[in-house]
Amino acid sequence: MTGVLEVRAPHSGELVDTLPTAGPEDVERAVAAAVEGAREMAALAAHERAAILQRAADLIEADAGRLAATITAEQGKHTGEAAAEASRIAGIVRLCAEEATRLTGEVLPMDAAPVSAGCLGYTRPEPTGTVLAITPFNYPAILVIHKLGPALAAGNAVLVKPAAATPLTARLLVEHLREAGVPPRALQCVIGSGAEVGPPLCRDPRIRKISFTGSHAAGDAIARAAGAKRLTCELGSNAALVVLEDADVERAALAIARSGYTNAGQNCVSTQRVIVHRDRRDELLHHLTEAVAALRPGDPADPATTLSPVISPAEGERVVRWLREARAAGAGLLAGGGGEGATVEPAIVLDPPADARVWRDELFGPAVAVRAFSRDDEALELANASRYGLALSVMTQDVDRALRFAAGLHAGIVNVNSPLGATWRADFMPWGGFGDSGFGKEGVRFAVRDMTEDKLVVIHPPEPS
Repeated sequence: MTGVLEVRAPHSGELVDTLPTAGPEDVERAVAAAVEGAREMAALAAHERAAILQRAADLIEADAGRLAATITAEQGKHTGEAAAEASRIAGIVRLCAEEATRLTGEVLPMDAAPVSAGCLGYTRPEPTGTVLAITPFNYPAILVIHKLGPALAAGNAVLVKPAAATPLTARLLVEHLREAGVPPRALQCVIGSGAEVGPPLCRDPRIRKISFTGSHAAGDAIARAAGAKRLTCELGSNAALVVLEDADVERAALAIARSGYTNAGQNCVSTQRVIVHRDRRDELLHHLTEAVAALRPGDPADPATTLSPVISPAEGERVVRWLREARAAGAGLLAGGGGEGATVEPAIVLDPPADARVWRDELFGPAVAVRAFSRDDEALELANASRYGLALSVMTQDVDRALRFAAGLHAGIVNVNSPLGATWRADFMPWGGFGDSGFGKEGVRFAVRDMTEDKLVVIHPPEPS
């Protein structure tokens, strides 16, 4: 142990808890133990891994109230959003339990070549060994369990390095998984700043796979430190929602309000850019302004609060600064634009310049920026004019146009008429983006497969006598 980490509530700054942080010797011990833990996990049959995960799901489900309270205390989600996050965790773990028993290889057509005719060839998936999971603050339960569960289902040991702002949620999930029967050496929580404990963990050759969710800058640093090992990086985003002139505009406004301001916009697929047909712009803004006016920022522990704070006062100041920059550059501000500490007023920005940070970069705050278009090709060009490509969405009642946009939008995920815009997610589906949004896929089945390696077995026939 090298120091003490203070976990503070974003809204009030009050001390929630203190935790010891790992030093170089702790990191070394953790990795060495994980190597042994990987051997223990590999020795477990698929049905044994599945049973452990099913027990863990039951424990997590029974303790969902404490999990939600922990999320609210350290991350700042208001009670409704925290309860919604906590309620998904047991289901994700059960999906992982199912996938533990579905890992299969394939029989190869060995008679496809003269040299292998008469042989029996097949592949079998085997664990990668030790997995490093590096997770962000914004969904401290969902984004942790989407890494831990698949790693364990595949028979690996896993080290989780949670965000320094939200380690308590990760620690609670680790406790339940261990209580369910995961060998202690096979699941460890390493607490500390990314700058201190991240590089030695990423560089260590004993770690065979890294799964990271966070910013593009951090992902780039991790990839450089990791070298030649397997990586899944879910990085930044700047999600756009396109509203065509035939769309249900009231439904679109509600989707934007849900997507753009949930968790104070701290969501990698939060709707940030709204691209609306010029003939429907004013109608959309009317409905959206009404929805945003109904949001209530405040203490996240207060059931009346419907807009969470951002993660810290420093982040609150940054978001407000970006909004003021856009206004100074000529954008209109139809709502919000101010804030105090970690509480930021929900904002609507109208016609920001293309190089304004609220339009160009990942805001991670409670605001959406709106621009109008006249032609479909113009809408596609605006939506795709981003270095990111995680999730985009379109609202239309014309199936032909829906399919045209689904093909033309450059993103790993495209939602059509989603009630949550780009934010909609089912936990079994593949999750990952294009461009600077990263590479590799999460989603339980896809993550489990990515945390295994295929071994080829060839059985040769006897030599002719």
